[in-house]
Amino acid sequence: MPPLAGVEHRYIEVADVRLHVATAGTGPPLVLLHGWPQHWWCWRHLIPELARRHRVLVPDLRGFGWSDAPAGDYAKATFAADIVALLDGEGIERAGVIGHDWGGYTAFLLAMEYPERVERLLALDIVPPWPQPALPGPRHAALPLLTSYQLLLATPMLGERLLTRGPEFVRTLIRAGSSTEWADATLDMYADVLRDPARAAASSACYRTFLTRELPASLLRGPCTLSVPALLAMGDRSPIQRILRPKPAPNLRVETIRSARHFLPEEQPAAVLKLAREWFEETR
Repeated sequence: MPPLAGVEHRYIEVADVRLHVATAGTGPPLVLLHGWPQHWWCWRHLIPELARRHRVLVPDLRGFGWSDAPAGDYAKATFAADIVALLDGEGIERAGVIGHDWGGYTAFLLAMEYPERVERLLALDIVPPWPQPALPGPRHAALPLLTSYQLLLATPMLGERLLTRGPEFVRTLIRAGSSTEWADATLDMYADVLRDPARAAASSACYRTFLTRELPASLLRGPCTLSVPALLAMGDRSPIQRILRPKPAPNLRVETIRSARHFLPEEQPAAVLKLAREWFEETR
């Protein structure tokens, strides 16, 4: 496990899994949720500064990092329920939430299904789980390219094989989704963990469940029921921003971060930190 000064690591039993949680600081609780193909360490540039004013909890979602990876469908509603159980176990009634990628999707579900547990949320470069602008349109021509990696990962056996055979798949995807340079050693902090067969299977199930169940359900879902104040930040060069342009909703503000694509906590940590401080300080 990569070290980070000032961070303590614990394992917490929630529901049917043991979650690894990195913690730091004191103050109002703030939960940071990573996306794929990453784990808690993607927040390494933000944790020390956020911990100056907050009690920061950074779990590895089930199937990721150093948390358990049981068999299952890896529905994002399960991720959200795990976080509620984590808050219960820590005696936290309400918390701020920052989520990137699947962590951002989970944060929206958390705020919609358990609004009493979320003070406010900041989501980073993710399409919210409610109906988006209708297809097709000129900008949607690149949509198959954007989602092709998801289809590969979701395919039984193939998705797992892409992750377990070596680091190249993860290296390629992160570099393709970034506007910054990455050292192989940094990328392999993520790729090496996903080479574990159980975690590779979890990643495949995560995408398979999304494409076969969760995406169709989101298209049929009614109007957005978000009641928690939310800020969605997109990279100005993000394929998600350029192709899908997430639809605004009540209680949601959308902003862009300049000179960034998808991996915002690592591409533009200073900009994310500035947004987070301004957004969560509004409640104090």
